[in-house]
Amino acid sequence: MNLRLADYIREKIEPILQDWEDFAHTLFHGEHMDKTGLRDHARVMLMEIADDLDSNQSDAKQTAKPKGEEPKSGVETWAEVHGGDRQSSGFSIVETVSEFRALRASVVSHWRQTHPALSGEQLEDLTRFHEAIDQAVAESLEKYASVKEMETRLFGAILVASPDPIYVLDLKGRFVYVNKATAELFALEPEEIIGKSTFDLGFPFAADFQRNLDKVIAEQSTHRGRFVHTFSSGEGERFDYLLAPVLDENQNAEATVCISRDVTQQALAEEKIWHNAHHDFLTGLPNRRLFLDRLEQEVKHANRSNLPLSVLYMDLDGFKIVNDSLGHEAGDQLLTDAAKRLTDCVREEDTVARLGGDEFTVIVAGAKHREDLELVAQAIIGALERPFPLPHQPVQISVSVGIASYPKDANSPSALLVAADQAMYQAKKSGSNRMCFFDRSLNNEEPSPQRRRAE
Repeated sequence: MNLRLADYIREKIEPILQDWEDFAHTLFHGEHMDKTGLRDHARVMLMEIADDLDSNQSDAKQTAKPKGEEPKSGVETWAEVHGGDRQSSGFSIVETVSEFRALRASVVSHWRQTHPALSGEQLEDLTRFHEAIDQAVAESLEKYASVKEMETRLFGAILVASPDPIYVLDLKGRFVYVNKATAELFALEPEEIIGKSTFDLGFPFAADFQRNLDKVIAEQSTHRGRFVHTFSSGEGERFDYLLAPVLDENQNAEATVCISRDVTQQALAEEKIWHNAHHDFLTGLPNRRLFLDRLEQEVKHANRSNLPLSVLYMDLDGFKIVNDSLGHEAGDQLLTDAAKRLTDCVREEDTVARLGGDEFTVIVAGAKHREDLELVAQAIIGALERPFPLPHQPVQISVSVGIASYPKDANSPSALLVAADQAMYQAKKSGSNRMCFFDRSLNNEEPSPQRRRAE
């Protein structure tokens, strides 16, 4: 009668352990270890796997195990003990993982020699055995990583956080080991991945990934990166990854471990939070916070490039009347339409922002001549004086534009904004649809409410 795999492992435990020992002797750090050290906790490991094969496995456990997610009992597992002992003995991560690969190969080889044609139950046993080994690798590497230096502890922290795809690459960037999560993510069988590089697999992030891989090998440092890609499995869009070098006994890099994580939802949520914090909710334009940050960056660029920088400060004349007479919904529509018209009047690289209420600004870089700024301001005036087709009735407003330039009119971002605001105040005093350039002789005149807020 054909034995089930659990009974077969118990019956053939010694030949399997001998294979484990023989393979461990080929590893640099196992070459001089005695039999007890080489076999480590392999016997207990195999017995636990056999017991696991005999046990009933729920659907949840069957799903969790190949991903390394099986709930912990609170008692240290044999795999965790093995990982800790191998790290203490100087084994590299590649060596530690390779022992599990050798164990997997030994059991499968013996099993197939005895059962060249597998039945349904035997195939199920073999699948569960592979899943148990995957769980063991995750537990062993987690323990291994937890006792290493900071960069390896980071590797361990990522393992603890989730059942992430883990793979090992040689010095040329070719895969030498992939776990089940990696194969599932790539929608490929492990044998279709091993020996290939990210270039061979046609991944669009391959060039950037290889550059970072080369840097990790050359500098023997860790690297955290991100790539954007949706794999054939349909999973993911944005991934973070950690590269960590594997060093041999001479402290030379011999391989690289990579752990990647799908952070699509987190990244999109962070981008949304950032966008909401830096953009006006109504118009979608940069808000005061983002405007001031960009203005500071543009001033630094102007200093480096020795090119002028100008700010146009605008206030919509007549907006309050529209808002009060037609209601806030109409006022909001007018502001939204005005923002669109302002954006259409400037270059893509110019920043249009809403500072609040009916106040808008534009950062214009590189305008060397006064006439260039006049053309921009006149285009804005012309765009905003056209009637706005609001739901109840078309309305017409005007705009006051103040213009100040760096470094001619101000020596700092905040001073430049104040100067543009003051020029806008003078334009408003002059009548509707007017532009006014900053004039130092106006410094002693009463500032506008907008200017006081800016200060």
